[in-house]
Amino acid sequence: MVQIRRGTEEDLPQVYALIQELAVFERAPEEVTNTVEDMRRDGFGENPVYKFFVAESEERIVGIALYYTAYSTWKGRTLWLEDLVVTERLRRAGIGRKLFNAVAQEAKETGAKRFRWQVLDWNEPAITFYKSVGADLGEEWINCTLTEAQIQNFSA
Repeated sequence: MVQIRRGTEEDLPQVYALIQELAVFERAPEEVTNTVEDMRRDGFGENPVYKFFVAESEERIVGIALYYTAYSTWKGRTLWLEDLVVTERLRRAGIGRKLFNAVAQEAKETGAKRFRWQVLDWNEPAITFYKSVGADLGEEWINCTLTEAQIQNFSA
């Protein structure tokens, strides 16, 4: 039996372990530079920038959906789903759908005009799921990123 609930500060060590598991799944474990301390400051400090739901079994947290509010100049409030993770042994058991539903409900309740996320082009199970909920999987936008080092070295 898995229950979905809002995440708490006490959940962060288990949440972080799932983030690391996701990084391995996405073939980039060395890319995780965030820490539990960073997550504590950024989610539970003076100016929280994210929230999350957890899927909890009797034994531990087995899934997370981490999201934040963004703003579109064209549409307004946007809920951005940063990561949806279910531990590997429990994937395809409906837990991801429950977490996704919790964030979609949050988008509805907070008046979001859009609910957005990304999916890797090789993650066929996720793509199939997102299509099943009626999501538009666009191809016209290119993701752009400045790394922490690039930000620090940036000069105008």
